[in-house]
Amino acid sequence: MSFTVCQGVTWVGKVDWEVRTFHGEEYSTNRGTSYNAYLVRDQKTALIDTVWGPHAEEFMANLRQEIDLDRIDFIIANHAESDHSGALPALMRALPGKPIYCTANAVKSLKGHYHADWNFQVVKTGDRLSLGQRELIFVEAPMLHWPDTMFCYLTDANVLFSNDAFGQHLASQHPFNDLVDQCELWQEAIKYYANILTPFSKLVDKKIKEFVGLGLPLEMICPSHGVIWRQEPLQIVTKYAEWAADYQENQVTLVYDTMWDGTRRMAEAIAQGLGQAAPELTVKLYNCARNDWNDILTEVFKSKAVLVGSPTMNKGILFSVAGLLEIIRGLQFKGKRAAAFGAYGWSGESVKIISGRLQEAGLTLLDEGHRELWNPDDPSLERCLEYGRNLAAELK
Repeated sequence: MSFTVCQGVTWVGKVDWEVRTFHGEEYSTNRGTSYNAYLVRDQKTALIDTVWGPHAEEFMANLRQEIDLDRIDFIIANHAESDHSGALPALMRALPGKPIYCTANAVKSLKGHYHADWNFQVVKTGDRLSLGQRELIFVEAPMLHWPDTMFCYLTDANVLFSNDAFGQHLASQHPFNDLVDQCELWQEAIKYYANILTPFSKLVDKKIKEFVGLGLPLEMICPSHGVIWRQEPLQIVTKYAEWAADYQENQVTLVYDTMWDGTRRMAEAIAQGLGQAAPELTVKLYNCARNDWNDILTEVFKSKAVLVGSPTMNKGILFSVAGLLEIIRGLQFKGKRAAAFGAYGWSGESVKIISGRLQEAGLTLLDEGHRELWNPDDPSLERCLEYGRNLAAELK
């Protein structure tokens, strides 16, 4: 399968309808994904990126149907992660000695992955590669989202090949942003940003300003996953700038796990209290043992406050809550407030433990948290309601 992106540019990647996790088991891809690779043909021909290793054989067969491999002059490795470079070993066996243009950090990463000393050509921001009538301009983009990442820009066509930036994990028969379900597109776009790029938001903002400062016209953005932005491509750039600025909506997200429903009932009562005191506030509840973590983290990203609950278990907290708190720590959310809650029957350390983890994650505590003994009765639930109402007043 291949299709024309624009004059002289052909998509030669792979749509993966079946994949359901990414980065091992860390990221859910409930709508599949695509591995986007691009042939750019002029007097010279460049191949930009490849596909994930399990699809290398199919990629090579499709590539041979599209072009005589000997006519590929340059290989561009925008990013060394396996989902983009996985077919490189097979490609380089067919094209020994062909130059691979990438950053210095990508050389280290590619050698680390494949233990091969290919013909690497190191490029930096502003370097150009002539294809004939058109040029590729390279723009380093470290930590968007690996140290080796770069973009490349095709002159005349005004196309930015942005690798992981501006992408989504979304498999679709329709390759362009104006042809797909907009709700699905934007849901996957913000999920991608929240779960992958949030820790690098300052660098995202810096890179957007740097690219805008180059004064290059932009007619299309071709990311490495998901659909291509051809209709108003700057709309995703605008969203990234917004998301990078310590993004939050008027929302509070409650995340909890429960043993015998005590903490669940507390969560529901606190949520009810929040809604009573602030009807305009969006309040969402998630049992993190039963819901998709990446969807939960997307809601945390959107929130101005997050409440985390667990009963006490062996003087600690339930492992689903502990795991989610570790991811929250790694994502380095900024400008968010937080509090802990939970039911207990014996020693009751969970609230204190969660509060400490929230602080370690860089969130600002609203208070010391709220706990209730044993299975909450009506007076206990009334205290939870009041706790929610008080939090709503503090968040206004």
